[in-house]
Amino acid sequence: MTIWQDFLLNERKVIHKWTHYFPIYERHFSPWVNKAVTFMEIGVSQGGSLSMWQRYLGPHATIIGIDIDPSCAKHETPGIHVRIGDQSDTVFLDQVIDEFGVPDIVLDDGSHQMNDMITTFQHVYPKMLKNTVYMVEDLHTAYWDEYCSENPLDNFLALSKAYVDVLNIEESRGKVRPDPILAGTFGISFYPSAVVYERVPHKMFSVATGYGGP
Repeated sequence: MTIWQDFLLNERKVIHKWTHYFPIYERHFSPWVNKAVTFMEIGVSQGGSLSMWQRYLGPHATIIGIDIDPSCAKHETPGIHVRIGDQSDTVFLDQVIDEFGVPDIVLDDGSHQMNDMITTFQHVYPKMLKNTVYMVEDLHTAYWDEYCSENPLDNFLALSKAYVDVLNIEESRGKVRPDPILAGTFGISFYPSAVVYERVPHKMFSVATGYGGP
């Protein structure tokens, strides 16, 4: 069963997701199905998505939900762990990582405030290991004033656009400044209302093949 089918057949806790996210989930999360994966979702709401991730990823998955609302603790069940705290509190984030280990997948569906997204990303993402995924969704809020500060740099979507240049730093002839937060990033994928970072430490090499004779 695909994650989309699971969503359509769901009659349990409420799951609120945009339909176009499901192909994105399949594309980036499917390599972790039935593996010992640590999955962290920021934003628990009514708890339905945590259960969906557990069903999708399989019995070896550790599912962690983070929310600022204490009532979300009731959604904790075997294999699903809920921790109450502010996603912009780096001390709290470190406590969660110390308890469960560095996540393999992070899905930020939390406050949608740009400052919160940036703080969480810049603190957690550099700790993640190779072959890991960090996804931020509902980024249409980057265009909504109530989710942004007056500083244009405090915008996760704008930050992600700037990081595209950093991906090309090795061939930029010094025109792009390095950013240690992006070290080990293989790619950044942009979708409507979502951005996905893939972390695969690598070094680019120019390679040629073929017959070079007359």
